[in-house]
Amino acid sequence: MAVTTDIALTWRGPARVIARHLAAGQREDRALAFLMFGCLMLFVARWPVLSRQAAQTGADLEQTTTYAFALTLAVWPLILYALAGLLFVICRMFLPHITPYGARLSLFWALLAASPAALLYGLVAGFVGPGPQATVTGLIWVAAIVWFTGAGLRTAGRAGA
Repeated sequence: MAVTTDIALTWRGPARVIARHLAAGQREDRALAFLMFGCLMLFVARWPVLSRQAAQTGADLEQTTTYAFALTLAVWPLILYALAGLLFVICRMFLPHITPYGARLSLFWALLAASPAALLYGLVAGFVGPGPQATVTGLIWVAAIVWFTGAGLRTAGRAGA
């Protein structure tokens, strides 16, 4: 199934989608692709905010965008791999059948599946600026990541993956 279809289905029922991805077997290439595309979407979501900051402060937009690109696509994947490892260790106490791959896939898919909310947050923060609108859309984005990750971890723990 297409990734965009899976993203839409995740917003309706994240456990079914992650169960289907887990049933495909341990595919590290797929998990890494989810992570990198999710990070790419985070970078795209930052563009309006970076543009707004450059216009307000007079900073060089090209330089700021280059730094954001490097941070988002080089540093964040490392941080997220470490976070997935930490999630595995913590979840292992409550879900004894979970595997490191299941924890990674759950987190990485949640990041990618929540990217529509990240893009909305970026637009609101970039065009409206800081305020209650940006806070609410940011909370929706974070809640989606937590919801999708939690559902994925529970599914991976039950499936033994």
